[in-house]
Amino acid sequence: MKIIVNGACGRMGREIIASANASGVEIAAAVDKFGTPDFDIPFYKSIEDVKESADAVIDFTHHTAVPEICAYVRKTGTPCVVASTGHTESELSMLKALSNEYAVFYSRNMSLGINLLIDLCKSAVKAFGGDCDIEIIEKHHRNKLDAPSGTALMIAEGIAELMPEGTDFVTERASRRMVRPNNEIGISSIRCGGIFGEHEVLLSRNGETVSLKHTAESRALFAEGALKAASYIVSKKNGMYSMKDLLAESVKNA
Repeated sequence: MKIIVNGACGRMGREIIASANASGVEIAAAVDKFGTPDFDIPFYKSIEDVKESADAVIDFTHHTAVPEICAYVRKTGTPCVVASTGHTESELSMLKALSNEYAVFYSRNMSLGINLLIDLCKSAVKAFGGDCDIEIIEKHHRNKLDAPSGTALMIAEGIAELMPEGTDFVTERASRRMVRPNNEIGISSIRCGGIFGEHEVLLSRNGETVSLKHTAESRALFAEGALKAASYIVSKKNGMYSMKDLLAESVKNA
């Protein structure tokens, strides 16, 4: 498999390159608007200038890169893995429109473990009959810009599928004094030091609390997940795919 890495000089881009080299994946080209390369790979400042062909492109840049990614996919027909976070509704709409014609893999977290966490949380909610208070606590390094994290929202959205329509995601309570309503999922964000990523879900009812937690111990975890996503999507037809789909296929083929 040959890939193009967009955002190659960033922390995750370098992890992708290291993981690809370790696993025998060929990097056809590296792209980064702002960084300076220190690797021997064909390098470009813009993805639209890339001359090499590849089986997939992995984007670990910024949510505002969506228009460029969409244009590149339409020009070359290359499947794409979008691993950045913080997308606006407009940008998500662009990716969904692109997926009508091409294979698009989109996930706000490239960890298989996070998707397993979501499944476990949904199983717990079902077991409780939906009668429980749910709180999500997410911790990340001090330089992370968005809060709550895309992964925390991903977890909340997964759980909300089992809850009544109109469930609210509450990210701050300081401005109100009221009893906690039933139709909400609380999300608390912590930004501290160099924490890679930690997500804990508390489900509480009738004097008991269940805690489910996922801890990312290195960025290599996300790089390996992105490479698995690229390998998964190269044989797929048009459509929007996610780690949930990849996990389901992995379980099916186990």
